[in-house]
Amino acid sequence: MTTHTNAILVLGATGKTGRRLVRTLRAAGKPVRAASRSGEVRFDWSDQDTWPAALDGASAVYLMAPGDPALAEPFVKQATEAGVARFVALSGRGIEQITGDYFQGMAAGEQAVRDSGAEWTIIRPNNFSQNFDEDLWCASLRAGRLALPAGSVPEPFIDAQDIADVAAVLLTSDGHHGQVYDLSGPRALSFGTAVAAIARAAGRSIRYVELSPDEYRAQLLAEGASEDDAAELNAMFDMMRAGHVAEPADGVRRVLGREPVDFDDYAARAAAAGAWS
Repeated sequence: MTTHTNAILVLGATGKTGRRLVRTLRAAGKPVRAASRSGEVRFDWSDQDTWPAALDGASAVYLMAPGDPALAEPFVKQATEAGVARFVALSGRGIEQITGDYFQGMAAGEQAVRDSGAEWTIIRPNNFSQNFDEDLWCASLRAGRLALPAGSVPEPFIDAQDIADVAAVLLTSDGHHGQVYDLSGPRALSFGTAVAAIARAAGRSIRYVELSPDEYRAQLLAEGASEDDAAELNAMFDMMRAGHVAEPADGVRRVLGREPVDFDDYAARAAAAGAWS
């Protein structure tokens, strides 16, 4: 039996954007189903038995794409059959420029919502500022050295709260059907410049080291990554070094009517919270 609560189902609700989106929607008084493998509502892409309960009563879905691209279409189909009428799909800026068979889950998620017959919007952000303090690069920065194959091409890092604020508007207001929004911070800066800003904010010495793709692959494998994961990350940096996502995008301003959070403001806030101490 379906319970019609007009809830918003947030997948990946314990992740960087998902948990901020849950908080933002609830602060606005919206009914939210916070779903993840370890969240309030259990949802596991690899366990399709968890899908119906997560979808029960949902009228809109924040779609975090599955790792397995074959799962996107059947989930979206099941969602629309359960009464979901709106999707906001989180993708990645520049994925169409990445060579090789990588990030196919995001591409499949985009296509599934386009084909769903429901209202859909796609958001494609740049690298998250929070990659520096929440997981990917935090341990390296705390150790005083971040080494990546990023080159000198700048990146307009985006604050995850800006993504959540945009997603909240798209999920709860009309006028965005069929739109693809590129989301970025207000200015582009190199990884070296970003690390220097973090070091200043943290009041300590942290350096950036440029690696070749081969050196980066070797570093990832030594850290326990698989060959496939190493190749996918190198493909992402190849795309970034080519400059495909170096220019700031206007998606945050178009949706929210304000400027996105600046990287220096993010770094000051994260440092004050002890991120790199």
